[in-house]
Amino acid sequence: MEYGICALSAVPVRAEPSDKAEIVTQLVFGECYSVLRVQNQWRQIRLAADGYEGWFDVKQHLPVTAAYFHQWQQQDHPRTLDVVQMVSDPTTRIPVTMGTRLPFFDGMTLRLGERQMFYNGAATNPQNGHGPHGPADVRLRLLQKMAQSFLKAPYLWGGKTLFGIDCSGLMQQLYGLIGVQLPRDAHQQIHLGQPVHFVAQTRPGDLAFFDNAEGRIIHVGLLLEDQQILHASGEVRIDPLDHNGIFRRDQQKYSHKLRLIKRILPED
Repeated sequence: MEYGICALSAVPVRAEPSDKAEIVTQLVFGECYSVLRVQNQWRQIRLAADGYEGWFDVKQHLPVTAAYFHQWQQQDHPRTLDVVQMVSDPTTRIPVTMGTRLPFFDGMTLRLGERQMFYNGAATNPQNGHGPHGPADVRLRLLQKMAQSFLKAPYLWGGKTLFGIDCSGLMQQLYGLIGVQLPRDAHQQIHLGQPVHFVAQTRPGDLAFFDNAEGRIIHVGLLLEDQQILHASGEVRIDPLDHNGIFRRDQQKYSHKLRLIKRILPED
């Protein structure tokens, strides 16, 4: 088995081994993966964090050892909190955006495979309660603060960064900042957490899911205060939510039909 890590800001992962194929997700700097198949210059990969599969160009492949890969899997790596920052070494500067993993970060340096690189920006810190075992109120405050930072990011199918993101990618990145690994797609995320039966009972941090006429889950958003929802639809935006769904005041109509609300982050 061959393994690798993303050494660029963001790399498209496609449904098929072709530049014309649909982008299904992105590899973001610091994310590890295993190589499943080789076809000409293309590699079919499985992302280590969420098991998502797709194809990318070998020119964007940085190999790592099996030992590094397995060590990477066993840790919850700190994430960047700055909107845009640089990871660097004496010969390279790589821009990274908010929510990017910093593999084996010690507060100053990180390990990208065999390379030691530097990062001097803000990052999550489990000692400050940001990790998966931190107090719920601390994690919730960080979640809401970072959610606001994504406002106006453009919608991009398969995207996972401030410069282009889809609805489920936004939820995955936001919850990743507080040490919770969500699946990649909305229809997978809906299986996590506990149901919230009424919109009036929601609290910030809950996830609301929406379906289409066929009953398929097609959208997800993050609940904020006062039954407002942050979601990626054209752009990352905030709209009111009621028992029918998301109401777009600018269009004076409902844009998404509510299916279910789930509580992912339990109260202390």
